Amino acid sequence: MSKQALLQPYTMGDLQLPNRVIMAPMTRSRANNPEKKPTKDKHVIYYQQRASAGLIISEGSQVSEKAVGYIHTPGIHTEAQVKGWKEVTKAVHEADGRIFIQLWHVGRISHPDFHDGDLPHAPSALNPEAQSFTPNGFKDTVTPKEMTTEDIQQTIQDFANAAKNAMEAGFDGVEIHSSNGYLFHQFFNGTSNKRTDEYGGSIENRARFLFDVLDAMKKVMPENRIGLRMNPSLHGIFGMTMDEETLPTFDYMINKLNDYNLAYLHLSEPFNNVSDVPFAETEIAKRYRPIYNGTLMINTNFDQEKGNAILERGDADLVAYGKPYVSNPDLVERFEKNIPLSDWDKDTFYTQDKEGYIDYEAKAREESLTSS
Repeated sequence: MSKQALLQPYTMGDLQLPNRVIMAPMTRSRANNPEKKPTKDKHVIYYQQRASAGLIISEGSQVSEKAVGYIHTPGIHTEAQVKGWKEVTKAVHEADGRIFIQLWHVGRISHPDFHDGDLPHAPSALNPEAQSFTPNGFKDTVTPKEMTTEDIQQTIQDFANAAKNAMEAGFDGVEIHSSNGYLFHQFFNGTSNKRTDEYGGSIENRARFLFDVLDAMKKVMPENRIGLRMNPSLHGIFGMTMDEETLPTFDYMINKLNDYNLAYLHLSEPFNNVSDVPFAETEIAKRYRPIYNGTLMINTNFDQEKGNAILERGDADLVAYGKPYVSNPDLVERFEKNIPLSDWDKDTFYTQDKEGYIDYEAKAREESLTSS
């Protein structure tokens, strides 16, 4: 089993990954403290348990208070948050692991309850007609405030500051969450971006925000420690719909990313069936492997067999696993020894206690012992 493609080492820039099994970023809502910081009794244990991954990508972490859109998500914009993340990175490194932090701004997928009654920010004043998970339960989204040029420039600086904080916190790198219907994706998509200034209209203008953020971030951290996540065929989720310019926009951006020396490009296969959606691409890795020259990571509903297969075909270099990592902190070892995976409990995905978060470790070790 050691000859599996998933278990082969990989050189990602100046980082050596012992395998190609990546822990995908997953919101877990455990930062239930006033500072919205990671804690020793939960986050530190959770990430250290999973340190055998080729690379851990942390849960999305907001770059400012304005970026928040979910309860109990940790940030990376205050001193307390940086201090909390330092404990996490130290624990992961002591376990011989590697960890990037995902930098996040949800844009219009938020609610005034998070912003002292003020409206969330977005490229255009268009309600996504979705729901936001607020401290008072799920609430319908509202029409956001269209960002001014000054708002955009402040947000660009927020990402640069968050990148600087991530380096101070000891992360090996960062991933920009430019995916899944959140702020960057809202700029990319012509159905959510109706601006008429330099950040709207043409494909180049709708992509400008991403590249302005990249250019700002690479001034404060190594360019080859910046990753990027995208979801080109997202449709019918968070108010996002595809049109005739959606894929050409991603084609343009991903081709232009070849001008940057990034750590990786992290792409998602479609979250739902888009085979009957006009303009959609059903095989993302196959479309973008010939276009992107750097390290390509792929995710969405991969198991061990499918992960090995896509690597063997050469359609991707790394495979990211989400939910399997919830209940299998020793996922790499299970793949290596062909041990069946433990089931996750979806009812505890977003609760605030240790249950369903760090209590899978004992079960995993017990199964490993009885199966060996």
